[in-house]
Amino acid sequence: MTSSSIDIRYMHAALDQARLAVSFDEVPVGAVVVYQNEIIGRGYNQPRTLADPTAHAEVVAIRAACLHENNYRLPGVTVYVTLEPCLMCIGSLIHARVARLVYGATEPKTGAVESTCRALEDFPHNHDIAVSRGVLEKQCKCLVQTFFKVRR
Repeated sequence: MTSSSIDIRYMHAALDQARLAVSFDEVPVGAVVVYQNEIIGRGYNQPRTLADPTAHAEVVAIRAACLHENNYRLPGVTVYVTLEPCLMCIGSLIHARVARLVYGATEPKTGAVESTCRALEDFPHNHDIAVSRGVLEKQCKCLVQTFFKVRR
């Protein structure tokens, strides 16, 4: 498999998680954490369901991966998420020492990789994260847009 086909495969898994969020009336964002071609953490947005503002898809998936690995550090993992992470989630990725972030669609209101700020570039950190953008962008964007159209 080429790198691109691997990214597409795992982004589909993240989209499956995002669809779970819709079934709980949560904003459809999904994430998976991958280590050595195995999904070790899955998550979807659950702040309303769990009454927890930190229960974003990325954080839920990172928590699951940390439990799987019995470690709060996740060196060598890739996080796939359907929507550009917010500042809180970027902080979680940095603290977990995630090696790579792959996301689908940009988030113009809260995205902290390229949209509202460039948190991974503009602020000094003790850890660098490689970033790939736009994987299955149309599907990721469409899922979020459809969710909000139904609610308006």
